[in-house]
Formats: sequence, C-alpha cells, structure tokens
Amino acid sequence: MRMPKKRDVYRHFKGNCYLVIGLAKNCTNDGDRGDYVVYKRLGSNKTYIRKLSEFTSEVDQEKYPDVNQKYRFEFLYNGDCQISNSTDS
Repeated sequence: MRMPKKRDVYRHFKGNCYLVIGLAKNCTNDGDRGDYVVYKRLGSNKTYIRKLSEFTSEVDQEKYPDVNQKYRFEFLYNGDCQISNSTDS
C-alpha cells in the first residue's frame, strides 16, 4: 500500500472520495502516540482523522464480502498532477 501524502485523493471502499490534508501525530499522554491521516471528503467541509494503520488496512472481506476493493482507501491520484490543455502548433 502506498503511504498517503498531502493532496493524494483516495476512494473509500464504500464509494466516497477523500483528499489527504496531511499526516499528524497524537501527542497526548493516553498511550496512543501513533500516526494519523487527516483527510476531507470531496464536496464536503467535513474533516476526519484515522489511524494510519487503519487507513492503509485491507477491507475485511468477511464483514464486506461483496466489496471488490482490496484496501479500505484506494489511491486514485495526487492533486499536484497537472493536466495540460495546450496543443502543439
């Protein structure tokens, strides 16, 4: 699985697309100091965080047997990519 990067766009296995805002660390003293992915649903103002290990995990095929996507979030493209609309003259 690809490591999520800022501006990557992923499709969740349930169909919605999300933009990665960045990665974060939990700095509280609750014992869970793991890495997190900060992301937002495209077309929405809602922002979410999820443990990196969960973000990059495979879909539970026993729980979701009809899902064809291997990973919970599937990489689609990086928003830094630019498509040129110019034509050669």
